[in-house]
Amino acid sequence: MDFPRTLRERRTRRHVSQLDLALRAGTTQRHLSFIESGRSVPGRNMVVRLAESLELPLRERNELLLAAGYAPAYPESSLDDPVLAPVRTAIDHILRGHLPYPALVVDRGGDLIAANTAFDLITEGAADELVGPGTNVYRLALHPDGLAPRILNLAEWARHILVRLGHLEELRAELTGYVPELEPSAGQLGFAVPLRLRSSYGELRLMTTVTTFATAVDVTLAELKLEAFLPADPATAEALTAAAGPPRHRLRWTPPPSRS
Repeated sequence: MDFPRTLRERRTRRHVSQLDLALRAGTTQRHLSFIESGRSVPGRNMVVRLAESLELPLRERNELLLAAGYAPAYPESSLDDPVLAPVRTAIDHILRGHLPYPALVVDRGGDLIAANTAFDLITEGAADELVGPGTNVYRLALHPDGLAPRILNLAEWARHILVRLGHLEELRAELTGYVPELEPSAGQLGFAVPLRLRSSYGELRLMTTVTTFATAVDVTLAELKLEAFLPADPATAEALTAAAGPPRHRLRWTPPPSRS
């Protein structure tokens, strides 16, 4: 990677001027200009400061360091690594504690890492190859053999999924082909767009929240997302409670595949 070009691209993508970035990183605009033109070679600490000032994800910070000729600063552990055992335990508690409502954990590419038993109600009827640890939850949601035939507001819900796939161009292109045209809404938008899903317990109306580890310094941990579903009406809450089964004795963990 060409470091000056890479830095400039990261900066312009975030609509940060040279002056603003220089002030955030504790340097001068002149020095930053020299770095971006290749006339000055930054030290490791300066590269780290620039990456932090741009609020780059940890993976991109490592890429910027590599482009400058330095070793990565942030480790990328396997989820099976003993160092992440407390994280696995904590997420296990969160997933179980969210019952009887569905919750799951995915990696940066949307591949399923773990889920609680209530998520089975979401995936009922989907093709086997689209369900389970290591499969992609975005593909599960929009594929014709996945949840798509049961989503009553597919076009509306799909748009919210697609906007999250900016860094996954191939997957976004594939899933876009499954999505019908979105008709402009003539009614009230309400306070949130629910997922309206047919199920064996009737129609479910679900809201979602996404949780991340904000202070993570490990790439794997920083890229995990815990998505929790919440009932948007009393009928959905009653249906999820009725469908709840006994909790699993153990959650299956699948390390996310390495990505260059």
